[in-house]
Parts: sequence; C-alpha cells; structure tokens
Amino acid sequence: MNYNDIRKTFLEYFESHGHQIVPSASLIPNDPTLMFTVAGMVPWKGILQGTEPAFAPRVADVQKCIRAGGKHNDLDEVGFDGRHHTFFEMLGNWSFGDYFKADAIKMSWDMLTRVLGLDPARLRVTTHVSDDESAQIWHQVAGKDAIRMGDKDNWWSAGDTGPCGPCTEIFYDFGDAIENEDDRWVEIWNNVFMQYDRDANGNLTPLPRQNVDTGAGLERWAAIMQGCVDNYDTDLFVNLMRATEDVVGVKKTDENTPSFKIIADHLRAVGFAIADGVIPSNTDRGYVIRRILRRAMRHGQILGHRGALLSRLYPALVTEMGGAYPELAREEQRVVEIIQNEENAFADMLQNGIKLLDVEIPRVHNGVLPGDVAFKLFDTYGFPLDLTQMILRDKNITVDTDGFERAMAEQKERSRANTKGTRVLWESQSELPATDDSTKYAPDNNIESKVLAILRDGEFVQSANPGDAVEVALDKTNFYGTQGGQVGDSGDLTRGDAVVMNVAEAARVDNVVIHKGTLVAPLAIGDTVKTVINPNVRQQTARAHTATHLLQAALRHVLNEDVEQRGSKVSPDSVRFDFSFGRAMTAEEKQAVEDLVNQWIRADMPVSHEEMSLDAAKERGAMALFGEKYGDTVKVITAGDVSCELCGGTHVWHTGEIIRARVNKEKSISSGIRRITMSVGTLAE
Repeated sequence: MNYNDIRKTFLEYFESHGHQIVPSASLIPNDPTLMFTVAGMVPWKGILQGTEPAFAPRVADVQKCIRAGGKHNDLDEVGFDGRHHTFFEMLGNWSFGDYFKADAIKMSWDMLTRVLGLDPARLRVTTHVSDDESAQIWHQVAGKDAIRMGDKDNWWSAGDTGPCGPCTEIFYDFGDAIENEDDRWVEIWNNVFMQYDRDANGNLTPLPRQNVDTGAGLERWAAIMQGCVDNYDTDLFVNLMRATEDVVGVKKTDENTPSFKIIADHLRAVGFAIADGVIPSNTDRGYVIRRILRRAMRHGQILGHRGALLSRLYPALVTEMGGAYPELAREEQRVVEIIQNEENAFADMLQNGIKLLDVEIPRVHNGVLPGDVAFKLFDTYGFPLDLTQMILRDKNITVDTDGFERAMAEQKERSRANTKGTRVLWESQSELPATDDSTKYAPDNNIESKVLAILRDGEFVQSANPGDAVEVALDKTNFYGTQGGQVGDSGDLTRGDAVVMNVAEAARVDNVVIHKGTLVAPLAIGDTVKTVINPNVRQQTARAHTATHLLQAALRHVLNEDVEQRGSKVSPDSVRFDFSFGRAMTAEEKQAVEDLVNQWIRADMPVSHEEMSLDAAKERGAMALFGEKYGDTVKVITAGDVSCELCGGTHVWHTGEIIRARVNKEKSISSGIRRITMSVGTLAE
C-alpha cells in the first residue's frame, strides 16, 4: 500500500465506524504556547480539556505536523536515521465523550490485523501499571498480555493539574535481524484515555466526559506496509529523492544518502509551512522554516549543486501529496516565489559570510575560530553553526562551540528582556474565570461589573490609586477586546456618575478581557463599576471592519479570485489588510478597488449578523480566515450579495453607514504578500 492508499483506508475504516472525517488543521496552531502543530491532538486541545464544546462525538483525520522548534525539535536527527522527520503525518481517531477503552482498543486491533493484515505475532502492547481495565480488554480482544509500564511511558497529562489518564501503545517488531531494540520494536499507535482530573494535591477524580485521543505515524505505517525498515525507502520519499537526483544531477549513493534524506524531508516541511501561511523570517516559526530551508540548500551544495533547489522540487511535492492536500497546488505560485526569494537570499548570505570568514581566518590562533565570531555569522548573516563548521573543516579549523553557546544565551536573555510583556503575567493567572462579554455586540448596554484583578507596574495588587497606569479584569464587560485583527474598545469605568478609569483599549488574553488605562479614582479588587464604551470609537471601528470585508471582495473582483487574506488590523483611524498576490498593484487597479468599495457603500446594502453552525456557514459559501480554527457555532457577516465571511468582530447594519472609503497605500511586506491601507468614514473625505 502506498501513502495515498493508507490514508484512504484509515479514513474509510473510521468513517464506517461512525466517525466524522475532517481535513487537517493548519500547521499554524491556534495556541500561543506552540510554534507549530506538533501532534494530532493540537487542533482538539480545547475540546479534550473541556474549554470548547465538541462538534461531533467521533472524529477521524490525518493531521500534518512539524517538530523542528523549541522543545519539539527533531531537526538535528533528520537524515541520519530512518525514523526522524521535521514534517510528518499523524493518523488519528477521537472520541469526545462517546466510546472509551474497549471500543478504541477493538478498533485499533481490527484496523491493524484485519484491515492492514499485520501479523498479530509481530505486535506488542503496553499499558499503564494502574490500568487493569485496558490490560483485561487486550487479553479478551487479542489474546495479548500487555506489558505494564510506568508514568514516563504510559501516562498522559496536560500539565501538573487537569485532564490526564493512562495510554496503551502498540509496537511492531521489524525482526531479530535488527540488534538495537529501539529500532527493532517501533511504536505504531498510541491510544490515550483521558480518564481523570488531577488536582493540586495529586488526587484523581474521574472525569464526567471521558475522551479518547489516538495517534499513529503514517510514515511508520508506510514502512511496514511496504516491507521497509527505513521510512525513507517508502514510495513518497523514493519519488522525492528521484526528483532530487534530476535537479542536482547526482545519483544517490550510500555516502550521500543523508543529504538526499534531508532535502526530501525539508522540502515537505518548507513547502507545507509556506502553503499554510508561514513566511520565512528571523523570528519565531518563520526563523525555523528559514533554517530548515537553508539546511536543505547546504546539503544541496554538499551534493555539488548550485542555485535554486527546493523551488525546483516543489512541483514534485505537489505531484506526490497534492491529492491529499489541495492547498499545495492552490498556493503553488506563491510558495515557489517565496522559496526562490529565500534561495537568492541564501546565496547572498553565503557570499557575505565567506567574506567575513576570509577576514577572520588569518586571525585564528591554535586552529579555533572564536565563538563570538561564529555567533556573529549566525546572528548577522543567518549562518547555522554547522554550516560554519563545514566550511572551516577543509581548512582544519574548529569552532569554539562553548563561546558560541554563551553568545547565543546572552542574545536570548536580551531578547527575553525586550519582549516580556504583561500577557505572560495574565496567562499566569489561571484561576481567573473567563470574562462574560456576551453584551459586546450591544454597546449601549452598559453593565455593572465586579473587579477581579488589577495589574500595576508588572505586579498584581489589591488596590491602586489615581494616576496609576493599570490593567483591570472584570467578571463581565461590554467592551470588545482586541481579537481577530480588530482593536479593542476604549471608554470609561464609572462608579455612580463619576469616572473611575479611562480605558484606552480593551485586550484579550485567552478568554479574559483586560481593560488597559489610567485611574482617575481609587480602585480595589471587589469594587463594582459600570462599563461605558466610547460610542464614537465603536461606530468608527464598526465602519472600518465592514469596509475591510468590502475591500477583500473588491480585491478578489479586480485582481483575481485567488487573493486570500493573510492578516489585518482594523482600527478607528485606518484599515490595514494583508493579502496574497505576486506583484504590485497598478494605479488603475487601486483606483478600481476604491471605486468598487464606494459603489457598494453608496448602494446602502443591508449587513446581516447571524450565528449558525460551521457546516451551514460553509454551505452558504462564507469565507474563512486562512489558517484560523473555528468552533462548531460561528458568526457570519453578509453584506448584500458581495461579501459573506466568518467574523466575530463588530460591524455596521447597512453599508451606507461607512460613508466613504479611500485607498491610501499598497506595498510588499514579504515574498508574495502585499499590504493595502484604507481610510473610512469621515477620515476618508
């Protein structure tokens, strides 16, 4: 069975067992604690932890994942064995309060032995030492005596407290010809049973809704089904490496196999990440993708190749995986352009870095390049340490890696000091309940609220005084907190007829709305205040947000239907809209967009605000934000017959309320991504 057959067989099996089949979520997770989607459970984290409602009792999917940054870092292992990947596919079936241990174990065993036809004698199962129930089920279902393991191997938890439970894993025996036990017995499926809630004292209480979270590596399944020990000997990687041979003009040999593996693996990570909206950069996930891309380029050079590499290989990726992931073909032009720009930048980086090395090499003493010089190459020119080491190896020069790590640590400390914000402090207040902001779409409904927390000068305090700059959390509010590209409301907190606090902006940290501003009167935890938003700012922001929807519709009409949103900022004074497009707009195109938006404004079209199921919104044809994750119930904003989008922001009720729109500037902000700004309302006249 090839990769496409395995995906199809897995999904068809679970669909026949009552599971709703869903497409893979984006590699950009809706989780600020993660750089990438690193596991199949990431898109379902809120449901599994009970903070979001389940949209179906049973779900199955094939989730694309990347592990190449932060604590989830397999990058340095890739290419030198047959198991590690930066990008991989995770098969998963999920029960949200429906079936539990017995059905999960039965289906996994049935799938492996009956559907895939694996020899039961080559399968080994493990359970947690405390999980007698799973051990008994395994004995009944498969006649297997499960190996009992401890917390390290067979216990899952979301943290020190909260949902947790035992897991049962299935291993495949690749044969006694493999001496290393870790390579011989390979985990191919894990069933996690979210059974308990653990409190701060370690006490376990059975959860009222018990969930099943499973994961199985597609690459490992492919190796088994195709009789391979090495994942890279399977059809997908073989075809990608043959395409690499054609591009670099070199055949794969035992000696150069690691470079071929790295290029094939990194092509998948780079191609999928950029298709999902990641732009190579010097920070965060963009930096990780840039590093992966450059590591592939370096191994292309080891093979003797010069010039474009991954951009020329991307069509082969589309051929191999585009059927399962249509976004690869849909985004091909943009992805190739971005990769080409990065490859050109890498060539420039290499040239500049070598110039610096040419200056520093004559100064080297005792055959060791100082660590701060290697770090300068890394920090200024993007040279990975291993690239510097590779270049110097031919000159019998090593690098002071300890000095490099010290310089790296100092830079991280400076960066941490510069970027530490109050968001981290609010995230630490896990005991704060979610803010009831159900009245945020009714700005005139000023409500009485209770003060729950006050942050001043980086510390949470019981009370604060007039003149203090503070951030305040309330139990309920009608302020719209910054979210979805729309800036938050401003206004006042009052007591009686007196203003207590001037609120400059409302922001969101997870599900808590934070009111930022300056106190006019004393304020303490437990006080009751009234929330009064600035109606003029709210009205102008609503104009701007609806105008943003019209702007996107006009861009798609004037340019092409492939234009997709890549970010936005909606504020009272302006609209900033980022979109995918491969060139600068002409003056005529900008004018046409402005004219079309104003035509729709003058038409005074009705704007409807409706809540409906996500499926109903899709049936209506509502546009969704690229890479965004939505719940089962969504808000749909429809402007006449020209725009229909999923959006949780504030909007006008007729387009005529916008008054007027004026396009200001249009420019490039990165490869394949343009930014257009627009004024609305009285500011556009």
